[in-house]
Amino acid sequence: MNNKIKHHLTDDLLMAYAAGSLPEAFDLMVATHLSLCDHCRAQAESFDAVGGCVLQDQDTSDSMGDGALAATMALIAQGAPVAKPVRPGCSVLPAPLQDYVGGDVNDIRWRRIGMGVKQAILPTTRDATARLLFIPAGAAVPDHSHNGVELTMVLQGAFSDEVDHFIRGDVEIADEDLHHMPTADITEDCICLAVTDAPLKFNKLVPRLLQPFLQI
Repeated sequence: MNNKIKHHLTDDLLMAYAAGSLPEAFDLMVATHLSLCDHCRAQAESFDAVGGCVLQDQDTSDSMGDGALAATMALIAQGAPVAKPVRPGCSVLPAPLQDYVGGDVNDIRWRRIGMGVKQAILPTTRDATARLLFIPAGAAVPDHSHNGVELTMVLQGAFSDEVDHFIRGDVEIADEDLHHMPTADITEDCICLAVTDAPLKFNKLVPRLLQPFLQI
């Protein structure tokens, strides 16, 4: 695991993840970060434990239907689900991302969005969007602000912006107050997972014109 991660998820996000109240895209982000971050995984497990205690203390006898026991026994009779084999040789994409991509970085279907930057939109529910971003070494994403929340996690390389420097496993949490232009380190191409719950606000004309077609 990566002990150098210094930009973590908030407790609010981890609690919402434990409660199952996040959009699928944000669930994917949290699961991906937890697969690399010991600190946040421990926090998430503590919230899971609290939730389990709350459920245990609740009287659920009135909320269970007459067929609940039979349905549960039927599921048990089916046996445990068959575990999917771990794809070998995945050096960049953590396990939670592998099923969305169908493999490793070589299996990503990139789409160019300008200035060498590429993206791949991942299939999730429509209440939020998840995408992989490829930023060539030394290149930048067009400067923008936000209509909602954007979480960006580094999977390969690193990037810097007006806030700080972000390496593999780090998550930047951006909201309406942040205006930035993420720029990949000159030493290596940067690959990120980004999730948003609202379109970005681009400041230059060309990105704004292309925005509907690129679904950013």
